[in-house]
Amino acid sequence: MRKVNLVFGTVYGNAQFVAEEAEQTLQAEGWQTQLLTPEQLDNYIPEQDSLLVVICSTTGQGDIPEDIAPWFAQLKDQAPYLPQLQYAVIGLGDSSYETFCHAGVQFDELLSELGAKPAAELLKIDACETMEPEVEAKAWLLNLSQQQA
Repeated sequence: MRKVNLVFGTVYGNAQFVAEEAEQTLQAEGWQTQLLTPEQLDNYIPEQDSLLVVICSTTGQGDIPEDIAPWFAQLKDQAPYLPQLQYAVIGLGDSSYETFCHAGVQFDELLSELGAKPAAELLKIDACETMEPEVEAKAWLLNLSQQQA
């Protein structure tokens, strides 16, 4: 059984809700999951024998939410080499802003710079088009799960 570590960065709780739904979806598909809260990310380096799924809202002018920003900065500063890590990113945002899903884009770029390999293309969920981001995320995760099997 393959392991998935899920992390989220949220402002109003949407990304956390999507992450909790993602955890249930992946468990139902037979994955071993661990949902890490932002408070658990201090000095966290993802295990390279697992899949990392980052679910992140965008705030301000394309900023990473305050709850997960310290972990992003830590990864950027420490720059651990992660060539065996596979990752996937779900970005939540509002396409009426020029910086639509920019926090997700930043995570995608950083993980790639650290040598990690994308397991799927960045999913951008637009709050202007969907009222239930967890539904779109679930369909994407089920496809990802089948590709990884």
